[in-house]
Amino acid sequence: MIKSEIMVKALEILKRELTNEEFAIFLQHIVKRSGDSAKELREKTENLSLDEFIKMIKKYQQ
Repeated sequence: MIKSEIMVKALEILKRELTNEEFAIFLQHIVKRSGDSAKELREKTENLSLDEFIKMIKKYQQ
């Protein structure tokens, strides 16, 4: 099994076992942020509440 397959399998397990909120928080911690894209993301989401963020994630899950 290659690394990407293992990561996909692990993420599927976590998504199944965690709530949407927990999964989103987990992803925030493992996703590597760098350069201007991280700054841009922070600027776009600095006024977003956690509830609004979760609603956005749920919208894209459908």
